[in-house]
Amino acid sequence: MALEFSGNATPLDDKAIEAAAKSLGCQVAAVRAVIDVESRGGFLPDGRPKILFERHYFSRLTKHKYDASHPAISNPKWGGYKGGAAEYVRLGEAIKLDRDAALRSASWGLFQIMGDNCGICGFSNVEDFVKAMVSGEAAQLDAFVAFVRANHLDDELVRLDWAGFARGYNGPAYKKNKYDTKLAAAFAFHSAGGAHSDSPRPLLKLGAQGEDVKDLQGALGIIEDGDFGPKTKAAVVAFQKKHGLYADGIVGRQTWAALDVD
Repeated sequence: MALEFSGNATPLDDKAIEAAAKSLGCQVAAVRAVIDVESRGGFLPDGRPKILFERHYFSRLTKHKYDASHPAISNPKWGGYKGGAAEYVRLGEAIKLDRDAALRSASWGLFQIMGDNCGICGFSNVEDFVKAMVSGEAAQLDAFVAFVRANHLDDELVRLDWAGFARGYNGPAYKKNKYDTKLAAAFAFHSAGGAHSDSPRPLLKLGAQGEDVKDLQGALGIIEDGDFGPKTKAAVVAFQKKHGLYADGIVGRQTWAALDVD
């Protein structure tokens, strides 16, 4: 599994992102905003593309054949995410049952495009799509441009209509996950000259206060009082331990990334 999906994890250079933005007619900061919200990088530290396995896709694509026997990876309800490399464990279980449906049921790479959208992105089959996603972030960027054009979302990017873009790109649940507000914040960060490699999410720790803390508390499912006190730290530590992160109670890039997919 690890060797099959290991690829070229070299990050995109500025020129590639600028070229993609030019082809879509949007601002470079708009493309960077999507990258930040979707993945903050297309590959895991082990050289495999970042993925998220969607069990409700697998359930639908296999006509619910495995819902009873394998509910963790085949279920009409979305969820069950493990995050990070653990998503490949879920993918591997699904591949044993139905490889084509499994690959189609994962979102891939820098822009987290579903394998089931391989045709929209210009690929004849999902195997070719996955090979491209594994090949590097350049192919992931090309797939994003094709996907945006095919779904006529370039207008939304040009107008900075984040609600419209999020609805078309992330589906009707975008409001619940605050994709539109996250995109707007990431765009503001990059258009103001923020560092390309940094996260638009702030570093939060004991003593922090404000709306960002409320967002954190909401993601953790605890009282949203905007005060990062001992109870919030305890919730953060518990979350970090659950997801195999360094449990220091400080919310940085890795913790934010895990919270965004949990």
